[in-house]
Parts: sequence; C-alpha cells; structure tokens
Amino acid sequence: MLNRKISEIDEFKEVVEAKGKFLLIKHSLTCPISHAAFEEFEKFVEDNQAVDTYYLYVQEARPLSNYIAETYHVKHESPQAILFDKGDVTWHASHWKITYDSLTREVVK
Repeated sequence: MLNRKISEIDEFKEVVEAKGKFLLIKHSLTCPISHAAFEEFEKFVEDNQAVDTYYLYVQEARPLSNYIAETYHVKHESPQAILFDKGDVTWHASHWKITYDSLTREVVK
C-alpha cells in the first residue's frame, strides 16, 4: 500500500506515469464535510491496503488541484475523490458521496 500526500504538479505527473490505478482525494482543511469524507477515505485506506492512494490539501496545493481539474476535465470540488486508471479518470465523487461504501464499490472491482 502507498498512501502519500502530494502537493506539486511534477509529483502528480510522476504518479500518473508510474501507477496503473490509484485513488486521489482532494481535502479541504477547513471544511467539516471534507473532514467527514477524509475520515471515510482513511477507513477505506486502512481496509484496502493493496490500493495506491494519494491525497492533497487544497489550501496547500491549489496549483495542483487546478491542474487536475483542467487536465482531466473534472470540475474542482472539495472534498473530491478521483479514481485514475492508466492516465484516465474512471470515476469521481464529491462531498457526501465520498463514503467507505462508495469507495469500496468503485475502487475495489
């Protein structure tokens, strides 16, 4: 398992090139909804250690967050979970739709 914070565009590009499938969550440090979603994400990570997961803090990585939104045509929201597979977005969800069950259903196929 790999669960790592990323903050820079170059770091993210390396992950996209190196990993086939991975999950990224955009997390706001000041939003209670984002806090709840991040807790669901953390539970998912704990129980699904074979899945490569990454997270970013929107307040610390605004350029990266914007880059992902623009490059992958996924409107920025926070919190937001995005599943990448072979360089493409295959699923994304935001706010209350980020739950342990939704992550399990969509990521562990």
